[in-house]
Amino acid sequence: MKMFRLLPLFVAVSAALALPVQAQSLVQLYESARSFDASYQSAKSLYDATLAKADQAKAAILPTANLAAGYSRSRQDYTADPATAVDSSYGTQSGTLSASQPLYRPANWASYRQGIKQIDLAQAQLAVADQDLIVRVSQAYFDVLAAKDSLAFIRAQKAAVAEQLASAKRNFEVGTATITDTRDAQAKYDLVVAQEIAADNDLRVKKIALDQLVGTDNTQPLALAKLSLPALQPDDVKIWVNQSEGGHPAIQQAQIALDVAQLETEKAKAGHKPTLDLSASYTAINNMDGSSTPGSKGSHVNSATLGLSFNLPLFAGFATQNRIRETLSLEEKARNDLEGARRTVAQATRTAFFGVLSGLGQVKALEAAEVSSQSALDANQLGYQVGVRINIDVLNSQSQLFDTKAKLAKARYDVLLGGLKLRQANGTLKADDLQSVNALLVK
Repeated sequence: MKMFRLLPLFVAVSAALALPVQAQSLVQLYESARSFDASYQSAKSLYDATLAKADQAKAAILPTANLAAGYSRSRQDYTADPATAVDSSYGTQSGTLSASQPLYRPANWASYRQGIKQIDLAQAQLAVADQDLIVRVSQAYFDVLAAKDSLAFIRAQKAAVAEQLASAKRNFEVGTATITDTRDAQAKYDLVVAQEIAADNDLRVKKIALDQLVGTDNTQPLALAKLSLPALQPDDVKIWVNQSEGGHPAIQQAQIALDVAQLETEKAKAGHKPTLDLSASYTAINNMDGSSTPGSKGSHVNSATLGLSFNLPLFAGFATQNRIRETLSLEEKARNDLEGARRTVAQATRTAFFGVLSGLGQVKALEAAEVSSQSALDANQLGYQVGVRINIDVLNSQSQLFDTKAKLAKARYDVLLGGLKLRQANGTLKADDLQSVNALLVK
């Protein structure tokens, strides 16, 4: 009986002694994943591309300048009289420098403001990718820890069943127990061996998934040191929902989409408005050694132009009116999408909040169940020794105890992961939130 009470301590001490010095914390593995994970790197590249694309819209309101240069050579035969035929050849060089500046183009300014909105959109999209990476790394991290715990508990159960099997064999040899006890213990031992094989493979698979995610071979996550989990703060679901209103990336993206749609309507309405541009050019032409007129000498011509270009649309076959109708409908769609995003985020936040509360309740219940299962095992072992219980009762109690221990360990990990998912649901999840989880790990 004392052995089973001290078994969790033996398992914890053994795990601590076996823990390699190069074990990585959750923060360390997250930092590794940021520089390796293909999905996050793809989102980062898209973010950089969006920034460059947003700057392109600025070109519509800035001046443009062009330089053109040309050279040609011509040859002509001029015959007025066969006796005075003239064969002429001449070359021409030209160069033009031109520039223009939009003075009044409402559509261009709307496009420029849309480009600025695209920068905000790119930041929101990158925040979504970062939050997704945090959750994926945490999920893989806790999956490995849960698989390790499960394997450790199964091996501890295997040792306990092996001892019970040996005891049943001894009792059968001395005639104090039936062969049924031995066969029950043997069947239970064989089942635990099969469970050990499956648990060992599950741990291997979970470690491969974590290695692939963070780009490190043979990762060794730090174990959970503090078994008492912090309470959920704040404990009011309304506060969590209200926090999502201003900071959730999905809501930000929907709001930006609405702003862009409104600017698109401004661009459409600009189809009825005039445009005004300032233009200037300077051209130099050099006929080096004559012209098409026989006997003429070379010439040089310079010309400069400065002007204003005004354009007022009068009628475009109702294209502008229909374009405005289209953009107004798309604007209304974006407004509805924004409202839908708010509702979806609020629902997801409430679901995640109550999931964490439920998880904390399950942890407390399983902690009580662990104590009860240990007491039940002690009672069955004592009853088996005095002859009022049979071997199968002890074996079932052992299975119940170790199953409860595994479920309790998994429930603790689920609560920690649920806290991160809650922050992801209301849009406030940041890399700094991993520090509070790191504080619960073995140092």
